[in-house]
Amino acid sequence: MTAKVVPRGFPFAAGEWLRAHGMAIRSLQWVVVAIYLVLLILPAALPLPPDDARALSNITVFAQWAFWGVWWPFVLLSMLVAGRTWCGIFCPEGTLTEAASKFGLALAVPRWLKWAGWPFVAFTATTIFGQLVSVYQYPKAALLVLGGSTLAAIAVGWVYGREKRVWCRHLCPVNGVFAVLSRLSPLHYRVDSAAWRANAGHIAIHPVNCAPLVRIRRMTGPSECHMCGRCSGHLGAIALSTRMPNEEIASLKASAASPWDALLIVFGMLGLALGAFQWSVSPWFVAFKLVSVGFIVDHGPAWLLSANAPWWLLTNYPEAGDVFTWLDGALIIAYIGVTAIVMGGLVTATLWLSARLLPGSHAGNACRLAYALTPLAGLTVFLGLWSLTTSLAKAEGIPLHWVPAVRLLVLSAGAAWSVWLAWRQLADAPSVQARWTGILAFAAGVGVVVAGWSLLLFRWT
Repeated sequence: MTAKVVPRGFPFAAGEWLRAHGMAIRSLQWVVVAIYLVLLILPAALPLPPDDARALSNITVFAQWAFWGVWWPFVLLSMLVAGRTWCGIFCPEGTLTEAASKFGLALAVPRWLKWAGWPFVAFTATTIFGQLVSVYQYPKAALLVLGGSTLAAIAVGWVYGREKRVWCRHLCPVNGVFAVLSRLSPLHYRVDSAAWRANAGHIAIHPVNCAPLVRIRRMTGPSECHMCGRCSGHLGAIALSTRMPNEEIASLKASAASPWDALLIVFGMLGLALGAFQWSVSPWFVAFKLVSVGFIVDHGPAWLLSANAPWWLLTNYPEAGDVFTWLDGALIIAYIGVTAIVMGGLVTATLWLSARLLPGSHAGNACRLAYALTPLAGLTVFLGLWSLTTSLAKAEGIPLHWVPAVRLLVLSAGAAWSVWLAWRQLADAPSVQARWTGILAFAAGVGVVVAGWSLLLFRWT
């Protein structure tokens, strides 16, 4: 007698539809690739748009809207709702790296490439470099950063794996961010272990090409799954299902918490990202720059004030009146780095205070509590990216009087959600007093983050 997943309407039917219409999905993916390449390459070959250019009359402005006004902020938000569906169905880099892997060398993935720290390193490097070349403002910079990432994805796919997304699994700059955020998704592919065991050897097995290299049988959440539907119904044991969005993080064991994920959340998404969005409007940055310029004029070295860096290293667009000196580049890196260290350090301190009240390893508990900051981290990065959307909308003449209220609502929701998750995690505190003390310490860290983002969202912009 074999066990079998029984169709239960949505979302099970959606997973089955994706599996049954693989060719249609592949066709859609190549349409997305074509649109992506046109919007990435064509604006870089054209002159910069005039100040009065609009999205519907200028392809460069339209591409800005597509990439920075819609794509990045709302793809990020989609991770909280539908997991990594973007990765599995729409992402052009995923499509290209998998296609290259089909015809490439098919080498085994080396151990160094599997290092768990690559998502944090790639996110950090891409974020800082993007700020140095003004990736949000100029099409050549977008081609350099996004196009460079795409070429790297193709190269990795051509060298490693066979019809696999090795780049997506190990090296993609946003892989870690997407993996963390998707833990909150109410949609996931549930694996019924009992049905798997019962059906193995009793029903026909059709091999599943899991492109992101997920061990399907052991899959317990959507953080690595690309939600492509290829495994839906496999052995009657896999089904697209719903769950409570808080359960995975609320019930996370300290032994299952990754220090690299904790580092990415605390120092990357909460610290580094804040500095990247903040520096260009920060009066502190301006003040420090004035002091630094005065010191260099008096004492040197004078070359720091030169604006002769190539555009692919530092922003250099004299026709737009936007040129970075070597000092600008150094100060941008310093501002982002100091913000990450200060913000991350303060939040880490509050996590340690809270973790010390729990039984077991303090380090493990602190890493586990870092996951409770996921809603706040995801929604604040969304707000930072959404600021680009509002800037583009302002240039289009769209009324924006409602923006501050939405920002306040989203920031408050992220803070409250994170505190609630931490309260759930602190349920194993040895006493009620310890639980309340722990949540107060955690809330202090949340308050530090909210204060930093409030400066950006409500005072400086």
